[in-house]
Formats: sequence, structure tokens, C-alpha cells
Amino acid sequence: MSHAPAHPRDPIGWSLLLTAGFAALCFTRLAIPGIIMFDEVHYVPAARTLMELSGPANVEHPMVGKQLIALGIWLFGDDPFGWRVMAALFGVIGFFAGLRAMWFASCSRFATVAFGILLATGFPLVIHARIAMLDSFMIGFLLLGLWQIAAAVREAETARWRLALAGVFMGLSMGTKWSVLALMPVPGLAFLAVRAMHYHGNILTCRRGAPVPGISLLEAGLWLGAVPLLTYFASFWPYLVYDNYALGLTDLVSLQWDMLDLQGQVIEPHPYQSVWYQWVGNWRAIWYLYENVDGAQRAVVLLGNPFSSLVGLIGFGWCAWAGWKGNRAALALAVLYAVSIGFWIVATKPIQFYYHYLVPHTLLMGCMALWLDAMRQRGWKWLAAAILAISALMFAYFWPALSAAALEGERSFEDYTWLKSWA
Repeated sequence: MSHAPAHPRDPIGWSLLLTAGFAALCFTRLAIPGIIMFDEVHYVPAARTLMELSGPANVEHPMVGKQLIALGIWLFGDDPFGWRVMAALFGVIGFFAGLRAMWFASCSRFATVAFGILLATGFPLVIHARIAMLDSFMIGFLLLGLWQIAAAVREAETARWRLALAGVFMGLSMGTKWSVLALMPVPGLAFLAVRAMHYHGNILTCRRGAPVPGISLLEAGLWLGAVPLLTYFASFWPYLVYDNYALGLTDLVSLQWDMLDLQGQVIEPHPYQSVWYQWVGNWRAIWYLYENVDGAQRAVVLLGNPFSSLVGLIGFGWCAWAGWKGNRAALALAVLYAVSIGFWIVATKPIQFYYHYLVPHTLLMGCMALWLDAMRQRGWKWLAAAILAISALMFAYFWPALSAAALEGERSFEDYTWLKSWA
């Protein structure tokens, strides 16, 4: 008799435990520094203006992230905790959603746990969950959408409402920051490609076959195409009620061109600007904070984990190879990473920064988790565990400079600038 197929248990307990640990990291010293740091100078004032509904501010970016920062201020007060609390909350939500997406995509307990460890210790996600910028909301909604898409493929009986939710979440992610634009058509195009490979009749209306039995291509287009767009435009509702700048519904389309023009403006060179290959090579950092504040020298430096950000590239290579060989989870992550970094290779935005790597970096950690899982299945359990341990130890070393902890003095940055380009 053949062996019964394996049915690994859902690692929901581990996912919740890892999420609780990540939440502790996000909320530790969240109100420190007690001053605005880095790009909070744009988004906190924009949120305050939004609360008054007097007129637009920070027009070059969509609305969702600023609305959520404003919600945090309204709920908790116009102070450092109020500015950052919603970013922390969405960082935690996104972290949990990422683990659920990995589970439904891979059905691997180890890959799910490994992804949680790599994501928590990878630096960019936890840093952006502790600052009042737009990136935590963007990645949080994106991971929520990917969770629902992966679950819809795995559980066809729940696919309709999951795909509808995914469309809403993808629209909200796009409505936070345009950095995810290139990823928006990928799920729909993947649905089209898989359905075309598995069915040769009328693929528009057929409900049979992969990737989601019971859902036609036309319906998938509704949930993954129309719903994200409608959600995106609905997020601009403040423009319809501003006291001094009210627009009509048709004006919202022309507003997008104005935003595009603002995004493409050539501004003065910035000392922290960088380009995609510097992000991939992890040799350009941004010091969101480095000054004596709240009674001590404190720092918040944005860079990738010096170990996992580079080793993760091996994971991407493995996923590309495994995806070619038929591993669907590996193929999905390899494509998503390639598209997300490819967007910045061809983007015409004149001034770019390391924080634009947040989405590709998150997907890269997913690639690495699948690679470690494959390594473990081949009998290299000790090496997979050692790689995770090294990532965690590297994070522990850099944690004071990631979290605005009290440092020893003015020259403490030298402990963390292993490369001159990190200074």
C-alpha cells in the first residue's frame, strides 16, 4: 500500500507567537524620539491638515497612509505615540498576514516559521513599523492581499470572498503608495496564464480547473482588477469634501496625472539617495535619526540585515530554479521579487531611496525561507538552523541602532557603520 499523503498541521500557534514577539519589537520605545524624524516631517503635518479637511497636503502621494496616521492622532493624541501607533499596528498586521500567505502558498510549517524569523530580523519591516511614514501601511495591505490570494488558491470553497477581500487590500496598498503599482496586475495575469494552460475552451467564462476552481476569468478580473481600482479611487474621498479644494468625481482622474508630474519632478540631490543595485547589495544606508534627544544619543538607521539581505539572493536564485521545475510557491515569490525590483530598475523617478526596497526585501525573505525549507528537507537541518540563528544574532547586535535606544556617545555610529557607505 502506498503511504498516505502528508497533511502538515497549520502552524497558527507559532505564527501568533512570532507575531506577538514582533509586536513587542514594534512598540518598544515607540514614542522615542519625542521629535519628528526624517520623512515624518512630511506625513505628520499632512495628517494634521487632513483632519481639518481644509485642503490637500503632500499631494504627490495617495491618501490611505495619511488617513491612518490621522486616525492614530485622533485616537491617541498629537504626540509621538499617536503619530506612529498606526504604522506599528499595520506592521504587526502585515507580519502576521505574511506568515499566513507563506503557509497557504507552501503548506510548510518550517518555511512559515523561518519566514517569520527572517522577516522580523531583516531590519526594514520593523524599522518602518516604528515611524510615521507610508511604507508600513503599504506593505501591510499588500501582505493582507497576498494572504487572501494564496488562501483562495488553496481553499476553493472560500475563494470568492477571499478574492474580493484581496482586491480591496490591493487597492488600499496602491492607495497608500505607488511603489506597489507593478505588482497590482501580477495576480490577475497569473490567473489568466494558469487557466489558459489548463483549459483550452472559452477561458473567459469557464469555471473549471486551476488556479481556482469555481471562479471564471471574468470574475477574477472583477475581484483582482476592478475592485482594486474602485477601492483606490474611493480612498480619495477627502478631495470631494475639502473646504478650499473640493473636486468632482471626474476630476480625480486628472488628479492622478498631477501626482505623476509631482513624482517625476527633478529635485535637488539628496545625500541619502541611492539606486536599486545599492539596495540589492545592501551598501547604502539611511540614518532616519542620529542625535542627542530624550536625554541620550539615539539612532534609527535603515539598512538590511548584513547577513540575510545578501544570503537571501541565493534564495531568490533557488526559487527561480525551483519555480522553473514546477514549485508553484517558489515561482510565485521569484516572479513577485523580480517584478518588484524590476519596477525600480526601469522607473523614471529621479530621486530614489533605500526605503523603496521594502517590498522587494520582504519578498526576498520569503524566497530565502523556501530555500531553507528545501535545504532542511535534503538533510541540511543544521545549516538551515544556523542561517536563521546568524540572522537573529545580527539583528540583536544592531537593535540599539534600529530602535532609538540610548547609545554610549556621539561616536557610537562607528559600531554600526561597517562600510563607509553606511555612514
